[in-house]
Amino acid sequence: MDKKIKQPILTPQNTRELRSKIHHLKPIVIIGNNGLTEPVIQEIDRALNDHELIKIRVSVKDSKKELTEITQEICTKTNATLIQFIGHIIAIYRKNPQNDGD
Repeated sequence: MDKKIKQPILTPQNTRELRSKIHHLKPIVIIGNNGLTEPVIQEIDRALNDHELIKIRVSVKDSKKELTEITQEICTKTNATLIQFIGHIIAIYRKNPQNDGD
């Protein structure tokens, strides 16, 4: 999280490929009643380093605005790209520059 690396812009084809991979994933991070805390951001950052593409379950009362704000904050603080947003599940992607395989 210390270094901000500019993420490449994803093409529609890249986004489709990532969305097809999302269906097989389970949420790695669950944001509960305490909301988006610094330890949660750090865990999301670690998960992105390990997996690049992750799902996050966000438990908010019933405010879509709050969910959108949390999603934007996650993407900003982790330098990730939002891939999909369905209900209370968001999927984000961040290319790991140490992974030369992709």
